[in-house]
Amino acid sequence: MLNAEVARRRDEAISRGVGMMTQIYADRALNAEIWDIEGNRYIDFAAGIAVVNTGHCHPKVMAAVTEQMSRFTHTCHQVLPYENYIRLAERLNAAVPGDFPKKTIFVTTGAEACENAVKIARIATGRNAVIAFGGGFHGRTFMGMSLTGKVEPYKKGFGAMMPDVFHVPFPMGPHGISTEDSLKGIEKLFKADLDPARVAAIVFEPVQGEGGFYEAPTDLVRAIRALCDKHGIVMIADEVQTGFARTGNLFAMQMHGVAADLTTMAKGLAGGLPLAAVTGRADLMDAANPGGLGGTYAGNPLGIAASHAVLDVIEEEQLCARANELGSRLKQRLEAIRSTTPEISDIRGPGFMVAVEFANPSNHEPDAGFTGRVRMEALKRGLILLTCGVYGNVIRFLAPITIPDAHFAEAMDILEEAVAAARQA
Repeated sequence: MLNAEVARRRDEAISRGVGMMTQIYADRALNAEIWDIEGNRYIDFAAGIAVVNTGHCHPKVMAAVTEQMSRFTHTCHQVLPYENYIRLAERLNAAVPGDFPKKTIFVTTGAEACENAVKIARIATGRNAVIAFGGGFHGRTFMGMSLTGKVEPYKKGFGAMMPDVFHVPFPMGPHGISTEDSLKGIEKLFKADLDPARVAAIVFEPVQGEGGFYEAPTDLVRAIRALCDKHGIVMIADEVQTGFARTGNLFAMQMHGVAADLTTMAKGLAGGLPLAAVTGRADLMDAANPGGLGGTYAGNPLGIAASHAVLDVIEEEQLCARANELGSRLKQRLEAIRSTTPEISDIRGPGFMVAVEFANPSNHEPDAGFTGRVRMEALKRGLILLTCGVYGNVIRFLAPITIPDAHFAEAMDILEEAVAAARQA
């Protein structure tokens, strides 16, 4: 089979609403390498959008899933429960930041986790309104895209969003938005449009994913915590993309010295299998009546087994330290490239959740065209990269944290060649 042949079939069979970053059709993968159906080999700096933090087909994850498959693949936990589901909840309750009793629910996707966090906040507080941030991404369901702070492609054409969702600016240093601007946005919202006594939750990403890898400053995170405490608002940290060693900590909130009331997670939780969770204060998590939370596939046994293995691998292979090491090396290489590339306007991100932003050096406007050329030049040379950002001018680096040093060095050489080629185009 050829990629072009399958691409033609895909165009005829699959809704065009499902976007495609490449026309490379995967055949097999191992750690940070992927081979397509034509036998071409690529280094994967996407990791399924921060899903396979422990690499493709990690042997410990594969063994755990295989062992579980030999027992059963599905019973629905609400019908016939299983012990490893409870044990994983216990592990997350202990691992998620916060010195208070916690409980957990499992669902299937990050969007579901965010939806359920809002449901929990609403029933626990008896309030409706939710505050989110510009540039944030929380999913493609109606509540998810209502919370999301980016219109195209996520909201455009889908009609009215969910009511009682309000957005305020998120700090973006390269674009002149500060913590002070964010807090003034909340203050203005409370004065002009929204009684804080009606707010159920404030939702934010400790590091924005789709929005451009902008990190929430510690002073903002602590100010949100103070606002939530003052007004009885539930603080929700969306750690779907930041979780599971990506930022150099198991969870990004560990960088700030404060804890959210509810934490959502998915992506890196189960090493490539669909699994998501909400972990939070026990009193909030118990607010819903039995049957109000859950789902047929929620906490699928294969995902649960994989997640136990992922947590073991993160600890045994010291992936938090590895993320910090790789991120430091990546930033150093990007700084070296920057010395001959005036289009690079910013390099940022904690741990191995690193991004580079491009702008036109003459007018300092975001340059999505140059960013796209870098991505395509890298792809031609066998390196898979992802773009992001409100202006589409950011490349985010999301390689598996288990990537071997030789493959990382090879990717850095390709990246440098790709940037140089993009400048010559």
